[in-house]
Amino acid sequence: MKLSVIIPYHDYPRYLLDCLTSLREQGVDNLETILVTNDQNDELLTLINEFSDEINLKHVVSEKHASVAVNRNLGIENATGDYVYFLDSDDYLDKNTLSLLFEEAALTNADVVSGPQKVTWNKKAVYEAVQLKQEVDVNLAVEPFINPAVNFLKHDPNPTVENLLVKERNLTDVSILNVLIKRSLLTENAIRFDEDLLYYSDLPVVVAVVKASNTYVFVDAAVYIKRKHNDSINMPALSQIEDDHRFKEFTTAYQRGCDQVDKDSLIHIVLQQKMVDYYCDTVAKNIHRSPDNSWRKEKYTLVAGLIANIGPHVLNNLTGYQKRLVKATIAGNYQKVQKIILRDLMKHRFISMIQTRNKNELNKTLYRHRFLKQPVEPNWVMFESFFGKSYSDSPKYIYEYLVTNYPGKYRFVWVLEDKKVQLPFDGITVRRFSLKYAYYLARAKYLVFNIRQPIWYKKRKEQVLLQTWHGTPLKRLVFDQEDVTAGTPMYKMQFYKKRAEWDYLIAANQFSSDTFRRCFMYEGKMLETGYPRNDLLNHPEKAQLAQQIKAKLQLPSDKKLILYAPTWRDDEYIDAGKYKFQLQLDLQQMQRELGDEYVVLLRMHYYIASNLDLTGCENFAFNVSNYNDITELYLISDVLITDYSSVFFDYATLKRPMLFFTYDLDKYRDMLRGFYIRMEDELPGPLLFTSDAVIDAIKNIDQLAIDYKEKYDQFHQKFCDWEDGHASKRVVEAVFKG
Repeated sequence: MKLSVIIPYHDYPRYLLDCLTSLREQGVDNLETILVTNDQNDELLTLINEFSDEINLKHVVSEKHASVAVNRNLGIENATGDYVYFLDSDDYLDKNTLSLLFEEAALTNADVVSGPQKVTWNKKAVYEAVQLKQEVDVNLAVEPFINPAVNFLKHDPNPTVENLLVKERNLTDVSILNVLIKRSLLTENAIRFDEDLLYYSDLPVVVAVVKASNTYVFVDAAVYIKRKHNDSINMPALSQIEDDHRFKEFTTAYQRGCDQVDKDSLIHIVLQQKMVDYYCDTVAKNIHRSPDNSWRKEKYTLVAGLIANIGPHVLNNLTGYQKRLVKATIAGNYQKVQKIILRDLMKHRFISMIQTRNKNELNKTLYRHRFLKQPVEPNWVMFESFFGKSYSDSPKYIYEYLVTNYPGKYRFVWVLEDKKVQLPFDGITVRRFSLKYAYYLARAKYLVFNIRQPIWYKKRKEQVLLQTWHGTPLKRLVFDQEDVTAGTPMYKMQFYKKRAEWDYLIAANQFSSDTFRRCFMYEGKMLETGYPRNDLLNHPEKAQLAQQIKAKLQLPSDKKLILYAPTWRDDEYIDAGKYKFQLQLDLQQMQRELGDEYVVLLRMHYYIASNLDLTGCENFAFNVSNYNDITELYLISDVLITDYSSVFFDYATLKRPMLFFTYDLDKYRDMLRGFYIRMEDELPGPLLFTSDAVIDAIKNIDQLAIDYKEKYDQFHQKFCDWEDGHASKRVVEAVFKG
């Protein structure tokens, strides 16, 4: 018995590599792999040659812009196996998935044998490493292509419609993936994909296969890995493409599916239920949000025609919301339809607020429906730094410049979580996501943030959003990253939408300006001014200011200061958005060998959640992680130890010694994020991999300064050339024109 695996391919060779690699692990001897491509190039041909013998790979070239449906049909025409299996080129298979399905087919001679799908957002290696952790965390499990209940009920002499509907209620999608189908069933019944359908060509085929099949088996252990793309902007999966035509195509596919079966058949009932679910749970809400009334009415009218003859079995099994919505739609009472949808949306927001006891939901609702209707105040300025965690960074220095040079002109609002933080000048503080936060977010003309604005924020045309960002990048950012392992799967899509709201973005140097344009896909106004936060490092009285800061922190006046400021690791996270960090530097050894001359300041990245244990080093190591402004810590430090944090770009302004404790360099560079610069060649200090090496470097710090002087000068010219102490002035004059 022979198996034909059909893979339509359009783009994304690195995904195809995962796909073909997974076929190596399937344990099926009599296998032919038919790869149907729209084009061919050297990279693709190299992959084909690599896998040609191992998986019996046959390459078929289709038309230049042929759809998935066209390529699948071409694959069927070239298939010679007893069973046919469709695999998308950006997906891959769990180990032995095909052998489990094929063994079941050989044992039962079933017409159709299928298994479950699971969804991931990561590459194959990451998926296997986390052992489905992210899929469980974000609840992205996908139901199989057609519930085994369909086959059972088709042939049960006394099928219960209620049972069928209950089992089908949670079916997320109709898919031909992870399904072995007898090739004779396809050929004898002339089953092919509709080539004019781009997004939903599976649906009519699934209906035809279920209708024609007599035996159906489901194998729970045979898992298909459906991959959503991290970058749904530049590299979208077909299911991620936002296209107004999707709705019309779904209705076309639905109608073609219905046309294949009798109106009183169980398959027709299932299709009606899916149409109602799709309309009520997804489409109706999107239609409701459209400002175009004529477009909205056209869509409602189309749906009304499709569900006009909905059967009593389906109608009686609808929820109260679905039933009201369906009846109003069929009756053509579109005003009532709007009211039903709005009431349901408000109800779910209220329930969410009550269940989670989350006042933020109420504040967001007031923001949308009340505060956005009030006028924008032309002289209000709102500042937020690191999600309200500190009074710091470039927003701080822009604020202080405005207060000093434009007294009485502006009303200032600072987002601060810590109520103990007191602003040094005029202004009020609000907590992030509080009622006042929502109020000022809607009404302040100027917003100065160093991180992304909230997802639910809707920029008004009168508002000016100044994005200062928070560092020259060493690690690859957003669209320059292959996979985002520690953020939400929607990170790139959300970033893309929010960056479009920025009116200005600050760059500290030409390198940052060029990089930000690309990695953020930013098309707005770039302020090539240097960072306002670094103005302090060029302050004419910085020596006196340093003494004041040391005294405030109660640090020893007779000791030199080592600032240790490591970054966070993308793979050291507790949950999405929650991070941990394990200190690798041996503080007790440092205390024994350096304690007579130095003390250490420990500054952890704000993402890092775990607390430091400094037991035994209380008079040598000081945890300054909660100190608001790291720029002030630069000013008082004699030596910086860091790794992959952007802090060294700023610290280089001072031209003081820097050491790079990069104990996990290979892993961080090659597996997690990747770097924009070659650290071995460009850094103005040595790469060190052990605590012994760090201690030895500090003992010989004067000689290291001499050894790295030329490299330091080159680094300073490239990354610090714009820092002259006047960045705040340049930014304010460019942005605050009112």
